[in-house]
Amino acid sequence: MSEAYQEKFREELIDGKTVMMSPRPSFNHNQVSYNIATLFANYLKGKKCTPIADGMALYLNDENHFVPDFMVVCNPDKIKNDGIYGAPDLVVEVLSPGTMKNDRGRKKNIYAQHGVLEYWLVSPGDKSIEVYRADGNEFALYDIYTLRPDWELAKMTEKERSEVVTHFKCSLFDDLDISLEDIFYRTL
Repeated sequence: MSEAYQEKFREELIDGKTVMMSPRPSFNHNQVSYNIATLFANYLKGKKCTPIADGMALYLNDENHFVPDFMVVCNPDKIKNDGIYGAPDLVVEVLSPGTMKNDRGRKKNIYAQHGVLEYWLVSPGDKSIEVYRADGNEFALYDIYTLRPDWELAKMTEKERSEVVTHFKCSLFDDLDISLEDIFYRTL
């Protein structure tokens, strides 16, 4: 494989099979990943858990090596210079057309089986976040949060607008208030 090819394409190992990742993220994908990493980096500064941005290898076992868009690892023994060895506490995947099927399917199941406590699927296009929480060695859909566009809010009654969820919590950190506006800040 040429160096130019390796630079252009990243790959993951899913159930022992090499799977190509999207060559380059879109602006919205990149911006959402950055916003999430910034939010957690600010919150976790000086705390035990470590935020880990896109590009870091995750080794769950010999057959499953992933590159999540974002992770939080609370056990420092799992962090090595060349990657994370063992299940992170939180994994975030920002959906791309080329990887969405794996993120929603097999990878989600593998993350759950290996002990990830919370898993987010973030859709920059829909401006939504699906939050899954561990339920044994499976994930249960906890909730879906969507940033409503201004035109939609304008059509709602005051009562309907007051019921729109704009903030949520991560199960790992009770005092971290997560704003949908912050997650999707500066996206197109």
